[in-house]
Amino acid sequence: MISSARPSLETAWKPGASWEVLRLRAELLARIRAFFAARFVLEVETPVLSRAGITDPQLLSLSTRLQLPGAAASQVLYLQTSPEFAMKRLLASGSGPIYQIARVFRDGESGRLHNPEFTLIEWYQPDHDHHALMDEAESLVADLIDLGPCQRMSYAEAFLTHAGFDPHREEPCKLALHAERLGLHLGGNGMHDPNIYLDLILSHAVAPRIKEGEPCFIYDYPISQAALARIRDDDPPVAERFELFVDGIELASGYHELADPIEQRRRFQADLERRRRLGAPEIPMDERLLDALARGLPACAGCALGFDRLVMLAAGVRDIQDVLAFPVIVA
Repeated sequence: MISSARPSLETAWKPGASWEVLRLRAELLARIRAFFAARFVLEVETPVLSRAGITDPQLLSLSTRLQLPGAAASQVLYLQTSPEFAMKRLLASGSGPIYQIARVFRDGESGRLHNPEFTLIEWYQPDHDHHALMDEAESLVADLIDLGPCQRMSYAEAFLTHAGFDPHREEPCKLALHAERLGLHLGGNGMHDPNIYLDLILSHAVAPRIKEGEPCFIYDYPISQAALARIRDDDPPVAERFELFVDGIELASGYHELADPIEQRRRFQADLERRRRLGAPEIPMDERLLDALARGLPACAGCALGFDRLVMLAAGVRDIQDVLAFPVIVA
């Protein structure tokens, strides 16, 4: 285990991570680039700033204002929460398989596993579904850290095994009772979106009960959590997406990507309606992404892996501040 002491207030000018950890970060980045180069996946760069933001009500975008010379007024630009939309525009224009080492930003996120600015490894593989991309994600992680083989469980199997109910068939009004039975509580009046309860149970009851040290893919999520994933018409229907958990920590998330521009616009509009109900800031939907989908996104799957959390696992530390040169508290 690598030791990395956090700086005191008197030495806050110093890096938060030790040089041993910072060298480990550099080594892991080099190995990630080598992994994708060996598979002929092209490294790309896309803008950090965009005129459109993420519509997901559970994600808060950071924004800034741009004043162009000669312009009568400034315009709002959003810092990316993920490079996904821009990368899909590249895919639609014929890029083939691509990856990016991206700095991303999310407001309202800070803690042991969160820093408002962090690094994502995001990649897209044409002609892959979410199962094929799980295989590749497992190969990437195995190339970087020694975790052993990944187990795989459907979302329903994981909840039945570790929470005692079927999340696809349970009545939404009973989710609060299941959360309470599992010792989990949400503040407020208890009238929460069912997905908030499902996320709470997954992150605080299901994931921590997966065998310690054994990585696990959970896949085929409820359609209410489809986001940008395809829906498969099973009984019940499921969203073709996955998450990778290690020691109860979400390390990666992937989708069999939705390519239908009409359905994507409908989901964006549903997100914006939920934002209005919640009193969250209204965000312009990404019309350029919708144009790209209309012109033809190739069948593909995509995955985003939290690089800082990967470094935490490799270094054997428990706080994200111990793997960042300058976390937000000393930035």
